Amino acid sequence: MAPNKKVRVMVVDDSMLARSLIIKGLSANPGIEVVGYAINTMDARNKFAQLKPDVMTMDVEMPGMSGIDFLKQFLPEHPVPVVLVSSLNLRVFDALSAGAVDFLRKPEKDKTETFIEALTQKVLMAAHAKVRIAPPAVETAAPSAALGAHASLDNVIIGLGASTGGTEATLEVMKGLPADIPGMVIVQHMPPGFTKMYADRLNRLCSMEVREAKSGDEIHRGLALIAPADFQTKVVRIGNRYTVSCGFAERVSGHRPSVDVLFRSMADNVTCKMVGIIMTGMGQDGADGLLAMRRRGAYTIGQDEESSVVYGMPGVAKKIGAVAIQASCSNIAQVLMRHLKTL
Repeated sequence: MAPNKKVRVMVVDDSMLARSLIIKGLSANPGIEVVGYAINTMDARNKFAQLKPDVMTMDVEMPGMSGIDFLKQFLPEHPVPVVLVSSLNLRVFDALSAGAVDFLRKPEKDKTETFIEALTQKVLMAAHAKVRIAPPAVETAAPSAALGAHASLDNVIIGLGASTGGTEATLEVMKGLPADIPGMVIVQHMPPGFTKMYADRLNRLCSMEVREAKSGDEIHRGLALIAPADFQTKVVRIGNRYTVSCGFAERVSGHRPSVDVLFRSMADNVTCKMVGIIMTGMGQDGADGLLAMRRRGAYTIGQDEESSVVYGMPGVAKKIGAVAIQASCSNIAQVLMRHLKTL
């Protein structure tokens, strides 16, 4: 988008109350112009050419054609960034798979102010995001062959951080990894309530066990732990074992959980071999932490610009020297496996 140009937004929601809240809230930002609204997906299709939005906000569940089916049909023809505004619903992840760039949970009555603040930031970010439609082949990609009983791999910890566009990008990486992958800890910026559903989804689709982390969980081969939303997650060493600590703390780099918090805890506490992976996302969360990991001898991988929905976090990490190697989203699993086989 051109500098100083207002972001043109169309709001799609069948609820008059939700539409009014979103329109009023977004219109208060001088960088946003709400150019119109639609009451369902058919209405959105009919109005799109006239309104020419830069970004759409959309509910997932609406009468008639769902937001998911709409995105599958509409985005290949009109790749406009879509921010989902949904209830706590597993189908959000299907809509992200269909090409939506970000999502936010509909607010409780006493939290509309923080909701509007978050939605405004996501809309402004989405105006600069790439819309990527995942090919069906991604869902059936075969994982790498098992690493086998190499004792050295029992003493490896992998940290991964992602934000905007990361739910599907992380899934693509994880699906390329075997069941006996070294222990992983993952921070994905996500609204409260969704991290458990996301972990369950990855657990169904990936070869390794994936679950939402809780304090005291031991990190070990074959297990990937997803940092819970609204808690900072750290890696803690207890003798020759490693566990995670998940606690309520201040936001870092604007986030809770923060990739920087995870990566810095690894740099400070992990004495075995480490890998750090930073993926698509707005801003710079994780860049400094990844640099600290690299300085402590970690092997570091950054997602490349071409495959990133938003080349913010990996771009900053690359710029400051935190990234040892860049790779596309579809190649990160292979790069990681090649490195692990050298250990």
